[in-house]
Amino acid sequence: MTDYAYVRVSTKDQNIDRQLAALEPYNIPKKNIFCDYQSGKDFVRPAYQKMLKRLRSGDLLIVKSIDRLGRNYKDILMEWQHITKKIGADILVLDMDLLDTREKNGSLTGTLIADMVLQIMAYFAQTEREFIRRRQAEGIAAAKAKGKHFGRTANRLPPDFDDVCARCNYGELTTREAAFTLSMSHSTFYRHFLNWRQKINVSDSRQFGTL
Repeated sequence: MTDYAYVRVSTKDQNIDRQLAALEPYNIPKKNIFCDYQSGKDFVRPAYQKMLKRLRSGDLLIVKSIDRLGRNYKDILMEWQHITKKIGADILVLDMDLLDTREKNGSLTGTLIADMVLQIMAYFAQTEREFIRRRQAEGIAAAKAKGKHFGRTANRLPPDFDDVCARCNYGELTTREAAFTLSMSHSTFYRHFLNWRQKINVSDSRQFGTL
């Protein structure tokens, strides 16, 4: 049995010290700690893939929190099943005691509870995602009805600007990824993105009676 740890931050400007400090009590060798400096939108990450190839049945993978593993719960569920069922390794999430697949008192309770908790978290994440998208769509519609314009203005913004902003606002894309998708410079996209968020927030606030 070998213990591994996975650490992730979105950019190299962010600090990994807090995650490393949480791992100290487990005395994991540095060679077994894998770190990625990129978005958690998917699992195509060099350090994660390298670690995955080293995992064997009976090993333990430790992460500080579930969002360090990934952001999309549908993908997390698939990866979780691959690690715990196909490879046969265990997973321990330090910030949530129930997400610990290790056997407790010689039973399968740990695996069963962890799987159930993750399924519930995935359900609520999907529900929240749909709710946020619905609110954003309603906010855009309400703003347009009041004469506010979104999308292409004076041939400066791409036609899918609103959709990409919504994905960025939800966390599916970083601002740099969104700018690349729209073939815009990061500074230009970020300026328009802030204006877009302000319009949506104003619209949503009026819609729900908070102004």
